[in-house]
Amino acid sequence: MLSVQLSHSRPGFTLDVAFEAPQGITVLFGRSGSGKTTVVNAVAGLLKPDAGRVALNGRVLFDTKSGLWLPPNRRRIGYVFQEGRLFPHLTVRQNLLFGRWFAPKDTPRADIDRIVEMLGIGHLLQRRPGGLSGGEKQRVAIGRALLSSPEMILADEPLTALDEARKAEILPYFERLRDETDIPVLYVSHAAAEVAQLATTVVILQEGKTVQQGPAAQILSDPNVMPTGVRSVGALLETRVKAHHPDGLTELDAGGIPLFLPKIAQAPGQMIRVRVAAHEVILSRQRPEGLSALNILPGTVQQIRAGDGPGAMVSLKTPAGRILARITQRSARALELTEGAECFAVVKSVAIAPSDIGGASG
Repeated sequence: MLSVQLSHSRPGFTLDVAFEAPQGITVLFGRSGSGKTTVVNAVAGLLKPDAGRVALNGRVLFDTKSGLWLPPNRRRIGYVFQEGRLFPHLTVRQNLLFGRWFAPKDTPRADIDRIVEMLGIGHLLQRRPGGLSGGEKQRVAIGRALLSSPEMILADEPLTALDEARKAEILPYFERLRDETDIPVLYVSHAAAEVAQLATTVVILQEGKTVQQGPAAQILSDPNVMPTGVRSVGALLETRVKAHHPDGLTELDAGGIPLFLPKIAQAPGQMIRVRVAAHEVILSRQRPEGLSALNILPGTVQQIRAGDGPGAMVSLKTPAGRILARITQRSARALELTEGAECFAVVKSVAIAPSDIGGASG
């Protein structure tokens, strides 16, 4: 458990945050300039805040009241930056082993073979960073951080410098880090799909303040939370793979409701999480017929939140979980939507992108 209380000021910006990060991946989520990188740098010891307290697993790293300040090399924290920051003159294996220089002598050595297997970098060990793709460099950087025997890993927007193909390549390795190790991760992002795929806990930052924190499904499905704009809003559903069909579709069980997606790699029985973007959802007061859309979820209106413009965000309680729909206020009036009204959410199968699908944590 990481416990953070920080206050820090610089010209034009004031940071005042407090949150806790349990095991799993805790994502600091918000717009650029909201203070995310300032927080992780303070936790790492790369920035000394004006005031506050940081404790990791009960061990105090920084406390202004007592005057305690541990330097970065004594904090037992691994840091994965936006770029891999590998040593160009060393092989991948030598870069990995460099992490061991920072492991305390009285701690068990991390198993390099297990880490290499988990990250899928065995075939890269004799190569140098100049011959690696961006995704490969980031996997090596994660391995180097793990081999320092850290109590926690910080990842500051590690996918920002990657194209979509490389992002899709590396996200599963962060899932494995979340699910196959007991090392908590504090992860910075402003991409909603990335957060939905990885996060177990979400901390929303806005203009240097902590505005909300909690389990990923709860925070991301809250219609009142729009940290990076309305197009980032979407529900997060926990589902189970039911079957793969010959026509190229995968059928999911979402709380007893069938949900069809373009074929995914996960095997039947496996739990996965699916993000359904609010702007991809259509609402109907009657169960629609004769549509090409395959996914129809019955539900009850929980909340209608009118925006500053013509839009409205509708929260719908369904057997699959909370669904959010971004529609116009004119449509809400025409459908006579009110709290408690029965309604149907319609989602096209192809509207759910591969980046909206991830392995369920735990």
